[in-house]
Amino acid sequence: MKNVEHFGELSERMESFRQKVLDKEPWIDAERALLATEAYRENINEPVVVRRAKMLEKILENMTIYIEDESLIAGNQASANRNAPVFPEYTLGFIVDELDLFEKRDGDVFRISEKTKEEIRSITPFWEGKTLREKGMAALPEEVQVYMETGLFGMEGKLNAGDAHLAVDLPTVLQTGLKGYYKRAEKLKSELDLCDPASLPKYQFYKASMIALKAVQHFSNRYALLAEEMAENEIGSRREELLELADICRRVPWNAPQTFHEAIQAVWLIQVVLQIESNGHSLSFGRFDQYMNPFYEKDLAEGRIDEEGALELLSNLWIKTLTINKVRSQSHTFSSAGSPMYQNVTVGGQTPDGQDAVNPTSYLVLKSVARTRLPQPNLTVRYHADLSHEFMKEAIEVMRLGTGMPAFNNDEIIIPSFINLGVKKEDAYNYSAIGCVETAVPGKWGYRCTGMSYLNFPRLLLAVMNDGIDQTTGKRFVSPTGHFEDMKSYDELKAAIDKAMVELTRASVITENAIDLVSEKEVPDILCSTLTQDCLGRGKTIKEGGAIYDFISGLQVGIANMADSLAAIKTLVYDEKKITPEELMNALHSDFEGPQGQHIRQMLIHEAPKYGNDNDLPDHLVCDVYDVYIDEIAKHPNTRYGRGPIGGIRYAGTSSISANVGQGFGTMATPDGRKAHEPLAEGCSPAHAMDQNGPTAVFKSVAKLPTDKITGGVLLNQKVTPALLSTEENRMKIEMLMRTFFNRLHGYHVQYNVVDRATLIDAQIHPENHQDLIVRVAGYSAFFNVLSKATQDDIIGRTEQTL
Repeated sequence: MKNVEHFGELSERMESFRQKVLDKEPWIDAERALLATEAYRENINEPVVVRRAKMLEKILENMTIYIEDESLIAGNQASANRNAPVFPEYTLGFIVDELDLFEKRDGDVFRISEKTKEEIRSITPFWEGKTLREKGMAALPEEVQVYMETGLFGMEGKLNAGDAHLAVDLPTVLQTGLKGYYKRAEKLKSELDLCDPASLPKYQFYKASMIALKAVQHFSNRYALLAEEMAENEIGSRREELLELADICRRVPWNAPQTFHEAIQAVWLIQVVLQIESNGHSLSFGRFDQYMNPFYEKDLAEGRIDEEGALELLSNLWIKTLTINKVRSQSHTFSSAGSPMYQNVTVGGQTPDGQDAVNPTSYLVLKSVARTRLPQPNLTVRYHADLSHEFMKEAIEVMRLGTGMPAFNNDEIIIPSFINLGVKKEDAYNYSAIGCVETAVPGKWGYRCTGMSYLNFPRLLLAVMNDGIDQTTGKRFVSPTGHFEDMKSYDELKAAIDKAMVELTRASVITENAIDLVSEKEVPDILCSTLTQDCLGRGKTIKEGGAIYDFISGLQVGIANMADSLAAIKTLVYDEKKITPEELMNALHSDFEGPQGQHIRQMLIHEAPKYGNDNDLPDHLVCDVYDVYIDEIAKHPNTRYGRGPIGGIRYAGTSSISANVGQGFGTMATPDGRKAHEPLAEGCSPAHAMDQNGPTAVFKSVAKLPTDKITGGVLLNQKVTPALLSTEENRMKIEMLMRTFFNRLHGYHVQYNVVDRATLIDAQIHPENHQDLIVRVAGYSAFFNVLSKATQDDIIGRTEQTL
């Protein structure tokens, strides 16, 4: 184990717990699906918000619960750790279709029993015509159906699952307990004038909130009873631990916690129940160090806990985050490889008055994450100009472990961009990372600060070059643009791209809005809305406009491929005339087959300038295209606009997770020399091996993007070898490099894979020797062995930077 001397080791019990969770095979779990179906049947005539609350109540009252032998905290999502519950209200379609395929996948494999298959088949008739996916697809206008049929917009996650992509108001939960929320809902409900028609939906929402809150209290009490029962069969310290846990579960989260242990338990149980309510991923912990530190310092001062005791509880919490799982359709796994849940923990940053916010708990989080060495939680450090060398040094020590964490987000660009959008200064200073690199104000922001539809830039380009017809499927994507062979200048091509960009951007908006409106009506999340400001005050769920802020973004895929393709076309076809339009199109159609195709491919790769090398041509060409998208998307508010929240608008985002692999599958050969079906470039990172001038040049290229307008996240992956960070001198260099990127170039984000190519290749050949190998896939980390070969190859192919 690396860095044992620096961070210390897990205790024997936590090491045992960690290994048990890692050894547990994930199974498809039908228990939640059966209980949800029963609840829907029993409450079929109830208003949808009440039905959803009673569904949550039914599940929490009847689901299997357990407390692991090693654990000091209680709360489980499914009938066993790492099992993936089924959420039939969203879809059963892919579940039924893939019942016999889950165990045969290349990556993201799940076991499934014959009993579970029969249980799922037994409830399928009830859900026919009732699921979000069926109703969402039916609501799509015919004009945008083609984009769903061809997979261009990648909407699997929105149709098959809940939204999440937020952090609820955990600080207030810790201040008032759920009891405070219950009393507020009760008071607001009693004050309604029911003669006012607008009060009637509020009445039902408050009723639903109270049901959900009480259900969580009873759920926690179930663990208290279980802990007491388990204590009867124990002696010594474990008996005392279980009795203490029983007392804690009776107090929190209904009441405000008084100790660090109680606060950990309260936070975890809320996290678990939100995952049971809706399987939306990127459900994050917010600024964990800020709201947890008062409990730690108080316990420390009163002699209730020491540093090792706090680290034990934090390690326990992080191991528990890995017990949560989610089953995705095979096609969705291409964009979320490795079964990630993106549960982000943010540390560092600034206080609302601009002071450094690093505190003792910030260091505890780094140390505990280092000890557990897991892909969850997703750790983010908020960087600012006055962040101390000591804390940066510690974060880089965590980075050396090779788990792909922490990611670094830059206060110097994110806070001003939020303020420019109308976010209050104190809220902008309180932002946290959500999921990958996207950011939002915890407890005050609606769903999907990013993660709406994908827009594949290279596939758009290919359609433009083919008179508006997609070269993969032969379907028309945009109105006729003309054939590339007939275009006489780059300006003519660029005008066609701009026109198509506007059309496809508008189509993505139509698709997102149609699905959002169905989701608002069919699957409101009651507890999640209750714990988000100010849904109670407005008497609205999040999808109805209950959140204080509501900004969303889609994901733009293949930024670097677009840059390199445009640079190749402009340079080699129009400026230098080394390739004719006909020759290029023939090479693309043949996937560069034959001597001529191979020759043209080599020219495209080696004789045209590339993004990631601080060359203004590709860097500015892609910005010119990106600006068209950014300007157009800003014209189209989301479905919550004008219904209460500040904002209600869209902006750009490059946090495309592993969609570069899935979107690459559906994209033919591109003018940058990339062959058909190969992965696209990831995030805003350069294409593989195209960045030849070192990390400084990469930073300079990325910094030319309109970062202040890409508020949904500018995701930059870099890869270095462990040997490179083995010296103090090089660790200082990488710190200064990041500081320059953030302070002078106003970069948004960077994260590092610290692993060498030889190790990754050996892990493909001998996976049994690398069971603990964790890599940064995109804005998240995953165990290398669970990834599909295509995703593994994508990571292996990334450039290893030197200093």
